[in-house]
Amino acid sequence: MDIIKSIEREQLKTRIPDLKVGDTVRVHQRIKEGNRERIQVFEGIIIKKQGGSVNATFTVRRIAYGVGVEKTFLLHSPLVEKVEVVRVGKARRAKLYYLRDRVGKAAKTKENIGAKIETKYKDLKEETVEEQVSEEPVSEEPVATEEAKAEEVKTEEVKTEEAPAKEEVKAEEPAKEETKTEAPEAKKEENK
Repeated sequence: MDIIKSIEREQLKTRIPDLKVGDTVRVHQRIKEGNRERIQVFEGIIIKKQGGSVNATFTVRRIAYGVGVEKTFLLHSPLVEKVEVVRVGKARRAKLYYLRDRVGKAAKTKENIGAKIETKYKDLKEETVEEQVSEEPVSEEPVATEEAKAEEVKTEEVKTEEAPAKEEVKAEEPAKEETKTEAPEAKKEENK
């Protein structure tokens, strides 16, 4: 299971827009026609959101030439370039299927007048990193004062000055061990 989750985590976008049901949005979708690519904009009201992680989707409804059109977009799809919020709407339900039966102005949600029309983003990579860090046991260490920190820095400097001398001694010791290992082999050859 962890392998699947790690693969899915790689496919997630780092920043996703904070979308709510009832908002009017413009979805910029990349469309391939033969060997050409273009971006097509689909503007409408979000009538539902569902799923989680890689499978998260949202459905946008608009009326085009008197006919209701609904498109479902994958939130983490590489084909969805960006989603920008045009209007923040009031919705007291999770799914706005009742808009399908309405026509004209009745097919819209009331606007949340006090809301700012900023496209807010959620950073998913930071959330997953925070979850991994929170799972590790936290050691309780007393808060060090500035004087204690200064003493630690001094002791580290002293240790770094002594360290090269110890490395030279360690470098000589393996050479002695090699001579010891060669000697028994030489004796075995002489005995044969």
